[in-house]
Order: sequence, then structure tokens, then C-alpha cells
Amino acid sequence: MTTATAPTPTRDRILDAALAAWGTRGYEATSLDTLAAALGVTKQTILYWFPSKEALLEAVIARSAGELARAMESALESAGDGWRKVEAVVRSVFRLAARRPELLGLLREVTRLGPPAATRMTLELQPLVRRASEFLQTEMDAGRMRRHDPKLLLLAIYSTVIGMVTEVDVLRALGEEPTARSLVRRRADVLELLQSALVPG
Repeated sequence: MTTATAPTPTRDRILDAALAAWGTRGYEATSLDTLAAALGVTKQTILYWFPSKEALLEAVIARSAGELARAMESALESAGDGWRKVEAVVRSVFRLAARRPELLGLLREVTRLGPPAATRMTLELQPLVRRASEFLQTEMDAGRMRRHDPKLLLLAIYSTVIGMVTEVDVLRALGEEPTARSLVRRRADVLELLQSALVPG
């Protein structure tokens, strides 16, 4: 006997559609009218749940940051110590890139938009960033990682990893077509680069 799947609530459908559109086509390129047409609802339905496009973006950022933080926390909890934690986080980001490319696309788009969207994303991810910074500092103090400014190091890791998994046009210009195989190869390259930069000896 099969059971019917409960329909997704309208609010969640709107958030999903906005994330998919803004994470692939961009925020400015997708109007509320376009989202409404894709969802088969009226623009007023969207405005019932979210009073403006900016309010919808804020809700999408909050939910996306939560999903990203949960993925990172899960990776950190199941990893070992030292370099293994860094490796686990990078692998989880690449898994997200394969499974939820629009999520990482939204991160790139929010960074491009700047404040207030980028500020909101930064605030949402602050606890995760603080934990990662403290972890790196502890590893450096113990001599298990080369000494760097933890916050600058996090920014460099973030830029490298997100750039590698989201900048499709750049990769194509370099002659690499984005595929599952190329994603695995890029992950190996990033891990090798980070390990050589972080791990002494």
C-alpha cells in the first residue's frame, strides 16, 4: 500500500523556488512575477507570506544558512581531529555542490549583492565561523597546523572552495566542463592545496 506524500506548504514552496532562481539566475534577474508564474500562484500570494522581495531574500538567507550550518556541524561531529576536520568540511561542501548547487550559488550571489544581504548571511553563519576560527587557533597553538591569522585563513578557504564549486563560467574558460568527475578532481586539488598550506611537514 502506498501512502500519499503531504503537499509542501506554500511558504516552503516559495522559499524553494526563490532559492533555486536566485542561486542559479541571480537575485536581480528574477522578479516576484517570475517566481509567481513558476509556482503557478499570484504575486499577491507571495506577498501574503513575504511583504517584499527583500523580506523573501532575508528568509531564504536564514533558511539556507541554517542548512549550510547543519551540514558543516554534521561533518565536524563525525570527523576525527586536526586535518581530518578540515578535510571533512571541504568534502561536505563539495557534496552540497553536487546535491544542492543552488545553495552554494546563493552564497556567491549574496556575496555579490553586498549589504544588507551579505551582512545578514554573515550574522547567520557567525556561530559556525567562530567555532571554526577557535578550532584553527587551537590546532595552530598545538603545532598541528602552520600559524596563520585564523579569520584570514577561513576567508581564503571559503573563497577557494566556493569559487571552485560555483564559478562554472570561469572553469569553462579554463577548458574544464563541470561534471561529477571534474568536481571530484577539483575536490582532490583543493584538499591537496589546503593540506600543503596548513599541515607542517
